[in-house]
Formats: sequence, structure tokens, C-alpha cells
Amino acid sequence: MTDALDTSARLLTILADIGARDVLDIGCGHGALARTLRRAGYAVTGIDPAPEAVAAARMAVPEARFVQSVAEALPFATASFDACIFLNSLHHVPVPLMQAALREALRVLRPGGVVMIVEPVAEGAFFEVMRPVEDETEIRNAAIRAMDALLAARVAIGPAPVTYERPTPMADLEAFIAYLARVDPARRALAEAQRETLGRLFAAHVSVGPKGPELMQPLRLWRLRAAKP
Repeated sequence: MTDALDTSARLLTILADIGARDVLDIGCGHGALARTLRRAGYAVTGIDPAPEAVAAARMAVPEARFVQSVAEALPFATASFDACIFLNSLHHVPVPLMQAALREALRVLRPGGVVMIVEPVAEGAFFEVMRPVEDETEIRNAAIRAMDALLAARVAIGPAPVTYERPTPMADLEAFIAYLARVDPARRALAEAQRETLGRLFAAHVSVGPKGPELMQPLRLWRLRAAKP
């Protein structure tokens, strides 16, 4: 594992390194990353396939632009952005379309631009506690394979990914179930049906950090550029 920089700090450092101005947030959800980017002074466009997510993002960050779209068919011209970011979103793209989504992100980059991909690894405390509710082992590994294939084909180039740990404050099991339900309300019923199992796993994996109880999740960050023809 590397140093304790959080995800936002890592992404902002890379954007500053390349002198980015226009950033595409792929899989923007309710706009949390877009808000961070706007506060840092970037022009932000976000896309998400879910109309309710796009509506929520527009309400949360009215100064950014949001479009309902899928990652594998971006509705933007070639060379439109200085950077594209997949923040915990590539593994939500259907597995057969993951490489197409990455190629689309490379297509809309301007010369010298970067695609940043942050993906949770299928291991760690948070993952193990969540696993009975939703086991993402296969889709998380599929996202990593999609990037490996892209690099092997020399479609993209970049340094080795950086792996680091994200602490998620989690006061107790109730807070954990509420967290899961905020991401996907359907998870609440699944979690309640396995409360006893989740309670055992939570007790086994929770640790105490500077701000109290937390669950650690390893994340991996790639920084890719389009390979020269």
C-alpha cells in the first residue's frame, strides 16, 4: 500500500500535473466528484445512464453540465476533454462493453490528456462485510482484466497502477446497512435478511482509526494515455 492521500487529492494532483481544464466524470452518480472538481476550478461534464442520478447531480452541482448517456457510446466529439475519470464506475459497465467504454474515454481526450480509473479491489474489510449482500468479485476482476487487455493491445499506455487503502467511517452495523442502501435501496432487504451474518463480519473486520470505527477498502488507480498510432 502507498501513502495516505485520499482519492480526491490523488485525482486533483494528476489534473494539476497535466494542466487540465475540461474534465469528464464518467458514471457521475449524484455528483459528489463533480462538486469536488468544480470547487477546484475545473469545468465539469458528467454522464450517467440513470436519469434519476443525472437529475440529482444537476440539483447538487448546477454549475456543472450533466448528460444522460452510457460510457460505451459517449455523445461528445473526439478531443473534447483534457481528462476523463471513472471513479468506482467502470465495474458498473456491462462486462462485454468495458473495453469499449475505455476506448471511448480515450477517443474524447485531447492530445496530452489522461483517463483516470479508480476501482475497488475484490478484497479488504469493506468488501468482506459487503460480500453476503452483493459479491462483486467477478465484475471487479473483469474491470481489471479490461484494463490489462487495453494495455496489452497498446491502445493505451501508462505507469503501473497505484494501490492504496480508503478508510470509510462506519459507526456500527446500522450505519453500514444504511450506507449500502444509499447506493442501492434494494440492498436493504438483502442486508436485513442476513443481519446476523453481517454482524459477525462487521465485528471481525472493523478497525478503529483517528475518527473512530472504520472499514478499509483497497482501491487501485490507473493513469492512462492514448497510445500513439
